[in-house]
Amino acid sequence: MALAAVGGEAHADDAPPDDATAAEPGADAAAVVELGPEQAITRKLGVWRIDALGIEPELVGRLEALFRMELDRLAASPIPPRRDTERAAGKGLRDCTGEDRCLAAIGKKLGVEVMVTGSVAALGDSYILDVKAVEVAGAKPLRRIATDPLRGSPDELIEAIRVAAYRLLAPEQLHGAISVLSGLVGATVTLDDQVVGTTPLLAPLTRLPLGRHTLALRAPGYEPFVDTVDVRFQKTSRVVVNLISQAPTEPVAPPVTVVRERRAWYARWYVYAAVGAAAVLTGAVVGHAIGKVDVVACPGGASC
Repeated sequence: MALAAVGGEAHADDAPPDDATAAEPGADAAAVVELGPEQAITRKLGVWRIDALGIEPELVGRLEALFRMELDRLAASPIPPRRDTERAAGKGLRDCTGEDRCLAAIGKKLGVEVMVTGSVAALGDSYILDVKAVEVAGAKPLRRIATDPLRGSPDELIEAIRVAAYRLLAPEQLHGAISVLSGLVGATVTLDDQVVGTTPLLAPLTRLPLGRHTLALRAPGYEPFVDTVDVRFQKTSRVVVNLISQAPTEPVAPPVTVVRERRAWYARWYVYAAVGAAAVLTGAVVGHAIGKVDVVACPGGASC
């Protein structure tokens, strides 16, 4: 379904900068700045009642009021109030249960171009909102959606009701933004493993799909920052990152190489010791031999 729209884009820069706070180390993604509708639907909208399926009518009435309120924010022209819609339906169309033809007939009497209706059903302790949009001119369905199970009181379901309204009539506007703030210049910023720039980022990361995204900042000499950030409908999640310096590493001493010199066998100490011992022994034997005197006894005279 294509609905014509007018208006300008809302920028996260409009938010005051003091909403964000810093954390050591890491980030604060809890600072969320709400934005208004990007564009208003120019086609005139009308809302038929939201039926209750196994749920208290009072609760359904409050959910319907929230749904109408969000459609009023989205539409360029005011949505006719419920009493005017029921008056236009009259007796003949009062029992319309959401069929395309009867919705188109009510829409013609109201002078609108698109009619919206739906139901709320109980699912345990949760609710399911089922809504659809019908083109009045041709009595043709434009889109129908059912929400995920909703929990909590109607006042706690405002964002879920808002998302349902946009999913039905302006799905192209279902996105949010992330604003990344860091005092370090030159850190590489990646979102879902895609490089999106370096710090400081001059503008928020906009038009992001709703849900969780992985944000990372990396810089040489600093510990990397990696965390998940929730992107919420029409809101800017501000993340303040303070990267921490890496601890210096101890220098590693080069390995010591021991070179052993191979010496000849005759130059080794035990060879010298053996030679010296042999020399001493030889000297002792020779000295003993020189100092010995032989005595010969000759009988009877001076000579034999």
